[in-house]
Amino acid sequence: MSLPNESRKSLIPSFLYSSPSLSKKTSLFDLETLTTRRATNPHGQPPISSSSKSFVVPAPREKIEMYSPAFYAACTAGGTLSCGLTHTALTPLDVVKCNMQIDPAKYKSISSGFGILLKEQGVRGFFKGWVPTFLGYSAQGACKYGLYEFFKKYYSDIAGPEYATKYKTLIYLAGSASAELIADVALCPMEALKVRVQTQPGFARGLSDGLPKFIKTEGALGLYKGLVPLWGRQIPYTMMKFASFETIVEMLYKHAIPTPKDQCSKSFQLGVSFAGGYVAGVFCAFVSHPADNLVSFLNNAKGATVGDAVKNLGLWGLFTRGLPLRIVMIGTLTGAQWVIYDGFKVFVGLPTTGGVSPAPVAATELAKV
Repeated sequence: MSLPNESRKSLIPSFLYSSPSLSKKTSLFDLETLTTRRATNPHGQPPISSSSKSFVVPAPREKIEMYSPAFYAACTAGGTLSCGLTHTALTPLDVVKCNMQIDPAKYKSISSGFGILLKEQGVRGFFKGWVPTFLGYSAQGACKYGLYEFFKKYYSDIAGPEYATKYKTLIYLAGSASAELIADVALCPMEALKVRVQTQPGFARGLSDGLPKFIKTEGALGLYKGLVPLWGRQIPYTMMKFASFETIVEMLYKHAIPTPKDQCSKSFQLGVSFAGGYVAGVFCAFVSHPADNLVSFLNNAKGATVGDAVKNLGLWGLFTRGLPLRIVMIGTLTGAQWVIYDGFKVFVGLPTTGGVSPAPVAATELAKV
């Protein structure tokens, strides 16, 4: 039986996922070779078919072929739940943050911001814009996570096994940036409407009356007025989110957790996902905060420009206004997103994201198989 062609060998770089079914000394790159040799071995275990074209991860509930349509569908669904649910749950914090950015003279602190909103708008005021928030970030999450998995594999295939493993951080950065570039196009209209509803009392109650009013006053293209600043906020944020998360989780399993990942319980692995996600979220908040202030300012003021925003906020204000609240918000948000995403992957039978990659098997060990 012939070995699979060379193009198949780079489909699943060893650093992307580890599976309990794999030996500590066996990488995913070697799996096809091992399978083929065992199939041709006249002694020992019965032959194992190598006719399948890609690796199937053994799952607790079912099996999903890695990088198959079902795999990408699962990642897309997980991303939808991850971003849609978490951003919607944090709507009260988001309302206060946006108002602090737009009107700092009135909303001077987190506590006073909550008090003012409660006094003027009641409890309902904390949930203004939740529908566009849910729809916008659900669409963004679907593209962000689903396309990240796609581009991570795509760039790994281009680089080849050796360079994909050697420069895996660059793979994470390129894959996440490419995914977010597209995801923000899906998010931008709802983000513009959300900010307008949350920061302009009396503009609209929500999506049903706000969207027609927004389009009537500024045109459909007005929904994309903040796209470039949104890219400036979200692309660095997402690059930091994925690259730092993957690195932090790998470091935790290598240096802080004595038990190998494949021997840890699923609940423990999800705890690691939350810890890695929270720390990554703090980094994300610092990197993306100036652009977040720009997005809020541009979407609130009709006809405003980036120059107007810088002049109004000042450089110091651009980097610091609303930052403490955003650190708490984004840290919690990112940690929760990774738990939901990885939890969904575990539910459908996929491994959690990140961790220690298996070491390549030595040629001498291959010869013994």
